[in-house]
Amino acid sequence: MQAPLLKIEKLDVGYKNRQGSKTVVTAINATLCAGEVVALIGMNGAGKSTLLRTLSAFQPPLSGKVEFAMGDVARLSPGELAKCVSVVLTDNSFATLTVDELVSLGRTPYTNFLGHLTAADKTVVAAAMERMGVSHFAKRAVSTLSDGERQKCLIAKAIAQQTPLMLLDEPTAFLDFRSKVQLFRTLRGLAADAGKAVVVSTHDIEMALRFADKLWLICDGHLYEGGAQELAAQGLLQRFIDGDGIVYDKVNNRIEITQI
Repeated sequence: MQAPLLKIEKLDVGYKNRQGSKTVVTAINATLCAGEVVALIGMNGAGKSTLLRTLSAFQPPLSGKVEFAMGDVARLSPGELAKCVSVVLTDNSFATLTVDELVSLGRTPYTNFLGHLTAADKTVVAAAMERMGVSHFAKRAVSTLSDGERQKCLIAKAIAQQTPLMLLDEPTAFLDFRSKVQLFRTLRGLAADAGKAVVVSTHDIEMALRFADKLWLICDGHLYEGGAQELAAQGLLQRFIDGDGIVYDKVNNRIEITQI
């Protein structure tokens, strides 16, 4: 059996404050292997972003362990982490850069201390922009882009980082329908062609059902891992989706709107 690129054991995620700590999701056990696309789903406020921030070491776990192929996240240096995992968040801090400058930041873990790109680095950057369809406005300022265009550039930056693991938080939030489909196709292609492991947090449940190899469903403070049919057999998908004239059809693995 293939060794996982990501292994989560007895993980509690949440926040610490003056009164102690607030656990958002508890006792998480999950794995992710090369070539897999996982859709992280759950209601607003369920803890999806908190989990992604914890997995990427932006915030510490309350307890438990997160382990990459290179080792325990808590013991990896920032440079080692940057070569292991790339993260795509909604971020407006790059507005003053051009698109190619933004995507080039993905090569930072590999450049010398002056940040100079080699010819090989520039080839990687160009390929990442081409893959996300943003090459034609490479010299435009990020500030002039639409939200959807900016999101594609941030994903190109993550691709240019060439990490075995990619974490994406709501990458389809600003994309039109066609671009959403293209993005999920791209993520599946990266997993299949480059052997990457991909976790994508999304509210586009139908896209998740269609494109993901398995689901991580956060519900009532717990994470449930499995394929759509497996989670449906346990009644978990129905519990998450059904209501107000919305029904999960487990036979055809799709969502039906029964009331208009």
